[in-house]
Amino acid sequence: MIELLWRGILIGLGATILMDLWAIVLNRVFGQPKANWAPAGRWFWHLQRGKVFHDSIAAAEPYRHELPLGWAGHYAIGILYGVILALIIGQSWFAAPSFIPAWIFGIVTIGAGWFLMQPGLGLGWAASKTPRPNKVRFLNFAAHTVFALGLYGTALLIR
Repeated sequence: MIELLWRGILIGLGATILMDLWAIVLNRVFGQPKANWAPAGRWFWHLQRGKVFHDSIAAAEPYRHELPLGWAGHYAIGILYGVILALIIGQSWFAAPSFIPAWIFGIVTIGAGWFLMQPGLGLGWAASKTPRPNKVRFLNFAAHTVFALGLYGTALLIR
């Protein structure tokens, strides 16, 4: 069980790192804005006060360390997802990892962003209040596919 948890931590960490590298590529090659985890950090901070949904996270009371908290939360969630996948899929998958289970799980995790975090930030369900919601949804799908590649690739590396 402990080995399974460690493997889950490692694949979650590897997947989150790959997802961040993908964001850097999008920025440098396509001019996509850099990832800004400060709004997420502000949202995480307000969760402790029981406030989940905001009309606009920008209008919420700022927190001095929201950027590092946002990054820490981003990595904590990625690692948590890796552990959840490891516990669901079991030790046998680590002996012979395959992409499809990791990809299905990666796509399922979009739901947390679409139905919890984005509405929590004031962006609406599945980014419906953003100027280009379909673009955001496509980028979410692509990022979580890259996350799944990271789960799978890291599992290959540690087997």
